[in-house]
Amino acid sequence: MNVNAASMLRVLGLLLSLLLPASAADTAADAGADVDEKTSAGKKRIQEARTAETMFKDVTWVKGPASGQMRSQAEIKVPSGFRYADGEGTRTVLKRFGNLTSGAEVGLLAPQSMDWFVVFEFDATGYVKDDDKDKLDAAKMLKSIKEGTERANEVRKERGLPTMKIIGWDQEPHYDSETHNLEWALRGESEGGQQVVNYNTRLLGRRGVMEAQLVVEPDRLEKTLPEFKKLLEGYEFRSGERYAEYRQGDKLAAYGLAALVTGGAVAIAAKTGLLTAAILFFKKFFKLVIVAIVGVCAWVKKLFTGRSSQDHHQLR
Repeated sequence: MNVNAASMLRVLGLLLSLLLPASAADTAADAGADVDEKTSAGKKRIQEARTAETMFKDVTWVKGPASGQMRSQAEIKVPSGFRYADGEGTRTVLKRFGNLTSGAEVGLLAPQSMDWFVVFEFDATGYVKDDDKDKLDAAKMLKSIKEGTERANEVRKERGLPTMKIIGWDQEPHYDSETHNLEWALRGESEGGQQVVNYNTRLLGRRGVMEAQLVVEPDRLEKTLPEFKKLLEGYEFRSGERYAEYRQGDKLAAYGLAALVTGGAVAIAAKTGLLTAAILFFKKFFKLVIVAIVGVCAWVKKLFTGRSSQDHHQLR
């Protein structure tokens, strides 16, 4: 089908909208309070919301304003115009995009249009000490990530899968001592020359780390980041789970902040030369960002053509 991905998605949206019982007014409300259904941009947002509603109709959504619960660890405010799914719903969405899941997913937050979203995963690794907060060496960490990626690429070549090249930092690792949040952004390039950006935030808690991964197309990252950061202001660990509530005898993580950036325990294992660890390292860093570029397109293509094998390999 000689139609570009964006056109295919619009066509799919038009077809699916005919099946929806919701009125334009209802959909406009779902798309966000600031959406003017009379403008072209407003109509597009409404259509995107309708498409998302149908694609994920079997997911139980919490629509804002509300509170999204993340098991017993945390919660986040869901603003008006946004939707939230728990861990089970998150895995349903990711699988529908042809993506890998880990079982550690605890939530997904997105605008009603689903044109970008945030996936939350909790890693019960234990309390991560921030003793190295003033010693984060961006150049050294980037070198480690590149080495891990090269090891993973060797395995991917053997399996006939496309490789990935790390270009560099879009944002060097930064740790906030007050919020205990660690964030960074990496830019990579696929074998076909397509660039992807992986924006990562780690929220440190008493018993582990909440991973917040922003899934967005690279050319929309700069525009989306302020809204993403605003959403995280509504996130908080539950009482008894906060970083400052650490008590002597609590489980301690085997690594610090730098290793969180370079892949945590998986990166440490990759250093030993274990190829299995290296491929896991690769998947952990790029399992979500690739979906941001080709996930929806692959899903739509499968609907139109029934072809899935090639797309599956792209997303692994």
